[in-house]
Formats: sequence, C-alpha cells, structure tokens
Amino acid sequence: MALKANTWSKKGASLQIASGLGLLITFELFMFQGAKPFTTWFYPFVWWAYILTVDGIIYRLQGNSLIVSRPRELMVMIPWSVTFWLIFEMFNLRMENWHYVNVIDHQWLRWSGYFISFATVLPAIFETTELLSCLGVYSKVKSKIRVLPNLWFPIFYVAGVLFLILPLLFPRYCFPLVWGGFIFLLEPINYIHGSPSLLREWEMGRPRNFILLLTAGLICGLLWEFWNYWAQTKWVYTVPFFNRPKIFEMPLAGFLGFPPFGVECYVMYNFISLFRGHQNWDKDSYLRASGRRLSKKLVFFVAIIAVSFYALAFRSIDHRFSR
Repeated sequence: MALKANTWSKKGASLQIASGLGLLITFELFMFQGAKPFTTWFYPFVWWAYILTVDGIIYRLQGNSLIVSRPRELMVMIPWSVTFWLIFEMFNLRMENWHYVNVIDHQWLRWSGYFISFATVLPAIFETTELLSCLGVYSKVKSKIRVLPNLWFPIFYVAGVLFLILPLLFPRYCFPLVWGGFIFLLEPINYIHGSPSLLREWEMGRPRNFILLLTAGLICGLLWEFWNYWAQTKWVYTVPFFNRPKIFEMPLAGFLGFPPFGVECYVMYNFISLFRGHQNWDKDSYLRASGRRLSKKLVFFVAIIAVSFYALAFRSIDHRFSR
C-alpha cells in the first residue's frame, strides 16, 4: 500500500537521499578497489542507488514520489522495463550494435543480473524526468496552440512501421531508426484512446513534457555510458560508420539516440496503460486513473508470456553477444 504524504516526512526523505548517496559512493569506492561482487554487479548497484537518491529528492520537493507514494506502480514498471529493453535487444540480434563482455559464468546469476539491470531503465528515465519537472526546468516553455490534421496519423503509422522494419532489412544503414519507431507507431494510438499523449500536449501548446523526456534521456544516457565505462561487466559497441570518436564506450554520434529513447519509453508505457484503466506512473495520471485491476487469470497469462520471452531473450543474448 502506498504511503500517504503525512506518514513519510521530509526527514524520512532526507534519510532516503543520504542512504542513496551513501550507497552510490560506497559502490564507486569498492568498484575502483576491484572488490567483488562490486566489479561484476556495479551497474545495477549504482543505478538502483541513483534511483533511490533521485526519488528522495523528488519527495522532498513535492511530497510525492514513485517509490514512496506509488510503490505498486513501481512493481508494475519493473517487469515492463525489462520487457521493453529486451525488445531492443531482439532488434540488436540483427543490428549487432553492442554486446556484453565479462558476464557472470553461472547462468542463473547471469540472467538475474540481466533482469535487475534492465529493470532500472524505465525507473531511471521517469524519475529523472520527474526530478527535472519538480525543479521547474522548462516551466515557461510554450508553443502555439494548433489542431493536428487527421492526415498526420496515417503518416505516423507508416513511419513507425518503416522505422521498425528497415533496421531489420538493412541493419548496417538503418539501425538508428529503431530509436524512434515506437514513437510514431504508438503515439497516435495513445492520442486517440485517451492515454497521456505528447501529441495532445503539443496540440494544446504544452511541449514541456516532450522536452523534459528528451533531456532525461540524454542525462540517463550520459550516466549509462559513464558508469558502464568503469564497470568490469559491461557492454561495448560495434556501430558501423560512427565508431569514432568516442565518449566512454559510446561513439559520439550515438548519444543522439538517447533523447528519443527517453520519449520512446514514455510512449510505450503510456500504450500499456491503455490496458490498465489508464493507470500510469506520473503523479497526476496515477491519481486520476480508474484503478481498474486486471483479472488474475489474465495477469497469470501475461506473466507466463513475459517469463517465456525473458528466457528466450536472455538465451539469445548469451549465444550471440556475450563474450
């Protein structure tokens, strides 16, 4: 059950921030000293510490946060975070843009590491977005109010399909398109069916959330690459044409993919919320949602599909890209 605002004080949030920062510093120190398991598990350790810290700052600022006030939503978000990232891992089987090195030998520990690491993707992006919003970043940004022509929607659908198919057909030349495909494909559906929609916000002259997501994606991208660079278990890139120069392990041009990836995660999660009574992660949407719960049979069926997909994807990562 989510904690109410009056049961979690600013003092508690300060303790959360201190704990998160303490863990972050501790993990960094142990990693640089070469202490195990910190060298192997550095990535998930440091990212969950970051998420804990940012969540505490958010609560201090607005008296409401994902971990403290919406923990049930976080529990839903974690498996979807793994699912979304594994979709891109499946694209990477064809594109071969990155692979993992120095992974754990024991399969179940290795797969647990995959899950715990990929589970941080959505919380990291959404917590960073909410933090920027609480700090008032881009609060004065506005655009002209407009009505979207109906012609735009079939164009978006076609663009989305092409952006997802072309990287599979011509991976050497079209691989960057995958980082925008789901935006074009799913955003019109969110708009039409009443899920939080960036198109609707643009229509109303409110592009702020879109810009916040772009910024959060870039911030998370910089941190992903920074912490990955120092880790022992890590990913390395094999990107055609743009492999130099590099910042950390990432080719410089590759950083252009992080901002739209932040938007893409938001659009994909909003699409899932259509099947959850419009339940969503952000404070306002969470409070407005109907709270409709899916049947236990349907949840069980989805869980079975998800676990099967995880096993297939983890095995594919092992066989193709882990060295």
